[in-house]
Amino acid sequence: MQTSSNAALPPAILFDLDDTLITAPLHPRAAWQQAIETLPDRPDPFDALAAAVAIHEAARWFWSDPVRHREGRMDIRRARLGIVDRGLRHLGISDAALTERLSDHFTVRRTEETALYPDAVDTLLGLAERGVRLGLITNGSAEAQRAKIVRFDLARHFVHIQIEGELGVGKPEEQAYAHALARLGTTAAETWIVGDNIDWEVVVPQRLGFHAIWRDPVGNGLPAGTTAKPDRIITRLAELLED
Repeated sequence: MQTSSNAALPPAILFDLDDTLITAPLHPRAAWQQAIETLPDRPDPFDALAAAVAIHEAARWFWSDPVRHREGRMDIRRARLGIVDRGLRHLGISDAALTERLSDHFTVRRTEETALYPDAVDTLLGLAERGVRLGLITNGSAEAQRAKIVRFDLARHFVHIQIEGELGVGKPEEQAYAHALARLGTTAAETWIVGDNIDWEVVVPQRLGFHAIWRDPVGNGLPAGTTAKPDRIITRLAELLED
């Protein structure tokens, strides 16, 4: 499904951060396999593919629950340690030292791989030049998310930056969107929101009156079984500047 819009740009746009403006290109399962294969002093024999599959499945289980998700994103290291431990135990491996080394190694590699989407900065600059007030609204811990914003020099593009760990509330809590709108000085009806999470950037925002744009960078289309209907779907951020 691909929809388009010829409407004029709005007074304000709220952007998500992870997998919207920045991303790590490797699929998580492939990233885990590479991390295992490059882990110093990896136990031998150790089936990297089987371990990657088990850890990936453990991660899918962990992040599928909203309560675990909120707790985990506020302490990503603790969450990742639990995920690795669960995955390795599924293979009959119980080794706290290995779990810690692998989890931290994965984090270092994943951080190094993370980058801005190629058209992110030009799109933000183009929108600002057209008079659009830009906001950033991201979930996660203050330390982790602020570090990304600093690393990619993103603060200069936004009139408001909102991090769950700093504010104390995050998406999909209605208070989070209301706070962002108050800072932007616009109403939901005057504001677009752009992001990759169906619930956080489409379902709840639409209920609140936003124009919801779903970011689908891979071009796979909406997840099977979803009833959500984004107002627009984009694969490239630069599409926001196109009529």
